[in-house]
Amino acid sequence: MIERPTPQRVLIANRGEIAVRVARACRDTGRTSIAVYADEDVDSMHVRVADEAYALSTADGYLDGAAVIEVARRAGADAIHPGYGFLSENADFAAAVIKAGLVWVGPPAEVIRVLGDKVTARQLALEVGAPLAAGSDGALVDAGEAVAFAREAGLPIMIKAAHGGGGRGIRIVRRLEDVAELYAAAVREAIAAFGEGACFAERYLVRPRHVEVQILADAHGGVAAIGTRDCSVQRRHQKLVEEAPAPDLPEPLRRRLLTSAEDICRAAGYVGAGTVEYLLAEDGTLAFLEVNTRLQVEHPVTEEVTGLDLVGWQLAIAAGAELGPTVWAAREAALSGAERRHAIELRLTAEDPGRGFLPSPGKVARWDLPAGPGVRVDAGYQAGDAVPEAFDSLLAKIIVSGPDRAIAVARARRALAEVEVVGVATVAPFLAAVLEAAEFADDFGVHTAWVEEEFTERFEGQPATDPAEAEPVERTWLEIEGRRVRVGIPAGLVGSLGRRTDHDGGARNHDQSGPGKQADEGAVRAPVSGTLGVWGEVDGATVAEGQRVGTIEAMKMETPIIAQVDGTLRLMAEPGSAVNRGDEVARID
Repeated sequence: MIERPTPQRVLIANRGEIAVRVARACRDTGRTSIAVYADEDVDSMHVRVADEAYALSTADGYLDGAAVIEVARRAGADAIHPGYGFLSENADFAAAVIKAGLVWVGPPAEVIRVLGDKVTARQLALEVGAPLAAGSDGALVDAGEAVAFAREAGLPIMIKAAHGGGGRGIRIVRRLEDVAELYAAAVREAIAAFGEGACFAERYLVRPRHVEVQILADAHGGVAAIGTRDCSVQRRHQKLVEEAPAPDLPEPLRRRLLTSAEDICRAAGYVGAGTVEYLLAEDGTLAFLEVNTRLQVEHPVTEEVTGLDLVGWQLAIAAGAELGPTVWAAREAALSGAERRHAIELRLTAEDPGRGFLPSPGKVARWDLPAGPGVRVDAGYQAGDAVPEAFDSLLAKIIVSGPDRAIAVARARRALAEVEVVGVATVAPFLAAVLEAAEFADDFGVHTAWVEEEFTERFEGQPATDPAEAEPVERTWLEIEGRRVRVGIPAGLVGSLGRRTDHDGGARNHDQSGPGKQADEGAVRAPVSGTLGVWGEVDGATVAEGQRVGTIEAMKMETPIIAQVDGTLRLMAEPGSAVNRGDEVARID
């Protein structure tokens, strides 16, 4: 499959399970993997799995493109693989990598720029005749334009960030009086997640499925749609369960999906692995959604169905390879509906479904994951690892496959029953209930709002966890054989050597009054550790029980702060400040 030996030393500009996945692909193909890590990840699994590892000792960590490139230079890397998230869809970073003389394992920077802006991507899809829903003409200037579009197009509408992905910066608007507020919320979340607040609007399709097409394209003009996926089981636009091929697609619709995805990517000059996403309404209306110019979290289900190593192909294409016979065979199987296997992926995240899916950072005390026929696990953690609150909540992906969907579902149930994780809460009970639901397992009646609107299962809260305290790294200079070397030493070890370092200028003051530890109905407490977002009400405002008064940003999610009683709100913390779970951030008199 691989025609040329380069690149040989691949720096992975990411963390967690995707960094582990890329490191393993490097090992499989005879390449050296180079990890980078923030202080919180100094002993994480991806650091242990990689051949080499280097610190990113900057405030922005994995988002500091200049620091990543500098590490690549020092490490002697000849390529950078961005994984997904972080800098993976940053066109400026891709251009900087290429300018530095490194191989960029992804599409050209200009392609990322065009397709990463959902407004220009819509225009390109329109030009090639891809199916589209009615949308705004470019990015919205302000809330007034959003209101005008809602009046013209009719409700419901979707307000969506023009940059980024992962379900962030999206709001569904069903009432005209909510347009301005939800537009502001989408802009705010887009700025926090992507650094860009531009949003556009489009007609929201009622009860749509989320279907997508996996693309592989080489630098020689070859573009192949190698399979479909369904990712309709979502919560707050975050995918939870994915499968391939997408079930119950009529033959003309399936071919329309695959060929239009190829047309879009061919017109854009796409190179590498990418995904074209669509919404499929109840009435059969198909609408282009976006192109993700990177590897998807759910790529393993396509690998299990096709037998292709998509990361291996990313590396091969970056080395100049043309798409080979196995890729074209997968394309023919997808077009004809002749796939011989079915695969399902379950995202195991550190969230508690019994407490409104609150993020659950902490230390993993026990880590028993499934095995056996048709079961694959892509994990980013092991027993003893700390799950930090600074990053997203994905722990592992459980991927099952079988000769048909019924067997895949049965294996998914069996695999999930073998999961036992202690130390952090997980969504395993929720996933088990989804697999038992008739709408998923039998007649496949799920849609993107099914979890919020129709899924009625309720869960007990799991034992509350405390965020794992990441041991600070003390950096200092040592002389080794006459050479001055800067080293990072865990602060605990520094202390044990007789020098105590106080990293925050004084003793830490942790509020131990977590939820349930103190009966004070007037106290408004942080539901999760993280960063205080914006307040939804001003100091002195009259609020009602159950009203959303603010947000906490943690593990790449926005968690609402809810008023527990009626009364007058008194704010006690500033937006942007760090808070611990249980901290009193406001009072209601």
